Amino acid sequence: MLSKKNSKISPSVTLAITAKAKKMKADGEDVVSFGAGEPDFNTPKNIRDKAIEAIEGGDIGYTSSSGLPDLKKAICNKLKNDNDLDYKPENIVVSNGAKHSLFNTFQAILNPGDEVIIPIPYWVSYPELVKMADGKPVFVETDEEKGFKYTKEALVEAINENTKAILLNSPSNPTGTVYTEEELKEIAEIAVENNIYIVSDEIYEKLIYSGKHISVASFGEKIKNLTIVINGMSKCYAMTGWRIGYTACNKEIAKIMTNVQSHATSNPNTVAQYASIEALNGNQDALDEMVKAFTERRNYMVEKINSINNLSCRKPEGAFYVMINISEVIGKEIDGKVIKGSMDFAEYLLDTVKVAVIPGAGFGSDNYVRLSYATSLDNIKEGLKRLEEAVNK
Repeated sequence: MLSKKNSKISPSVTLAITAKAKKMKADGEDVVSFGAGEPDFNTPKNIRDKAIEAIEGGDIGYTSSSGLPDLKKAICNKLKNDNDLDYKPENIVVSNGAKHSLFNTFQAILNPGDEVIIPIPYWVSYPELVKMADGKPVFVETDEEKGFKYTKEALVEAINENTKAILLNSPSNPTGTVYTEEELKEIAEIAVENNIYIVSDEIYEKLIYSGKHISVASFGEKIKNLTIVINGMSKCYAMTGWRIGYTACNKEIAKIMTNVQSHATSNPNTVAQYASIEALNGNQDALDEMVKAFTERRNYMVEKINSINNLSCRKPEGAFYVMINISEVIGKEIDGKVIKGSMDFAEYLLDTVKVAVIPGAGFGSDNYVRLSYATSLDNIKEGLKRLEEAVNK
């Protein structure tokens, strides 16, 4: 008899579609993929050079379970300078990517039956990470016309005696939603009034196209004590494969996470930790160039999609994703096949015009598909041209 709990964990739809597209490419097929959730830029040279220096220097053995002291200091400085948050190294746990940080968080705060409120659409791993910690995901529908955001009424209605945390992701994967300061304060007030945690996934914070990122933990000591800030190096510094994420939270939670991690992984990758110190402390010009490129791609993609019959999308304020509303396509017949939902639509695009998109079913929203614009403008133009041809059938 295998683990009943873990046998119920669903595979990642995102990774599955991306893997199929990569296999088709490897087999010589001309696939345009909008699936990847990673920047298509190389890791900045100063960061790569620091990693090489660490390797050549030989000081790459085990580190303390929760990360190098110098990296923790760099994270504390970043949180102070960027987010007006005062943390000490004892509040920081460095992990093997932000996904691992989320895993550690739910392992630290959840007991069997505890509920975590998650907005729909959601990033595919949120519900599974909660279930892996014996928690129960509770879903709150959001409205595209209202920016795919929690409303006060919906949040309050979802809270009960079993609620342990609210999952907040701003900027959001998959919607690109960015919460305003007023909206964040409203959520913070709800959390404080009900004495529940906020798990604030801020991994896309540097990828905002107007205004400035605000952390919900910055509104005072009460909400700061209830917030677990999740962040990392992957998205902002094109360091997806380096696998460095981190949490900032009260020291009691940080201690539990450190203990869990010490047995699960010993410590995060040592070379990547040295590289991350350089990423946080070094020149930031490469990030500015990425944001400039993403802005141009986003603008083209949104305008083009909204010009295609039966498709529409809202303009994302952050991250690098667009959610296409395909509700007008669902129920229609294309090449003898009825499109019953986002999986059918995604398979049709990949099989007929060799365009890979991520089905919204994986995010809890079957009337949508997600496209990433973390690919070249030429790829975006070609892929959307093919998509338009397919939909026009």
